[in-house]
Amino acid sequence: MDTKKKEDLRIIFMGTPDFAVASLKALLESGHNVVAVITAPDKPAGRGKKISQPAVKKYALEQGLKVLQPPRLKNPGFLEELKALNADLQIVVAFRMLPVQVWDMPPMGTINLHASLLPQYRGAAPIHHAIINGERETGLTTFLLQKEIDTGNILLQKKLKIGPEETVGELHDRMMMAGGDLLIKTIEKLLKNEIRPMDQQQLVAQGTILKPAPKIFKEDARIDWNNDLDTVHNFIRGLSPFPGAFSELHSPKGEKIPVKVFKASREKYAEQLHPGTILTDGKTYLKVAVVDGLIQVHQLQLAGKKRLQTAELLRGFVLDETWYFGS
Repeated sequence: MDTKKKEDLRIIFMGTPDFAVASLKALLESGHNVVAVITAPDKPAGRGKKISQPAVKKYALEQGLKVLQPPRLKNPGFLEELKALNADLQIVVAFRMLPVQVWDMPPMGTINLHASLLPQYRGAAPIHHAIINGERETGLTTFLLQKEIDTGNILLQKKLKIGPEETVGELHDRMMMAGGDLLIKTIEKLLKNEIRPMDQQQLVAQGTILKPAPKIFKEDARIDWNNDLDTVHNFIRGLSPFPGAFSELHSPKGEKIPVKVFKASREKYAEQLHPGTILTDGKTYLKVAVVDGLIQVHQLQLAGKKRLQTAELLRGFVLDETWYFGS
């Protein structure tokens, strides 16, 4: 690869949510030349269905950057416009799958930032799945895009510890900031020819089981109280705050109220109760039985209501031990 100065390197950035904004900001603040930003089209959001701009678009326009929002990445007009930008390198952070015509266009290729230590946790929700599976360590990977999703040759990786009580939202924010730093380091090393891309297969020892990280749909977030303490606790924090682990609160009269649980802790309990059984004083605490103990719920949200601390909820909602959680 020919050496090129940072200021002369023409970069196209592709991304959509807040996670990508931190990387774009890091590129600009480190003096890189971002010639255009590609992001998703505006779309209706919220209860009022008002048209909302992607977070990346908002930031890019504030910085005076050229923004493209193609509905289809294979559109001939878009491909011509992309080619005319004459980019040396493309960077992708939390975007969508790219057709080969796009990722293979720049001479230096297309770098993707992925929120796991590849080849583990390939897919759309690596941060969620790492916590749900009880991992104590995760990380970030920069790699060169190729045809199969998240399988390209690795450039750099950075490891991060996962706290025992850390939620996916908290870890997301830490990884968001660390990701920008890793991208800058990756580009600097590429410009100095200090990186030898590594085939991911070299990191897969014999007998290694690769854990996937598929997109999480609504029904995937349902709590199974028949699991053990660690499994339920990890599941709750691995989905907090988005999309939110949920269950249904059953009243003695047969009502079912959907409830999201955002924060909980584990408690050993000698007596074995039926999973989903509730223990509460009706004022300050709410505990739910699982197979080997109790999950104490600290923060929750009834359908259509605000998210509240348990004590706040119990001040305005009559709940006793005749209620239970179930599906």
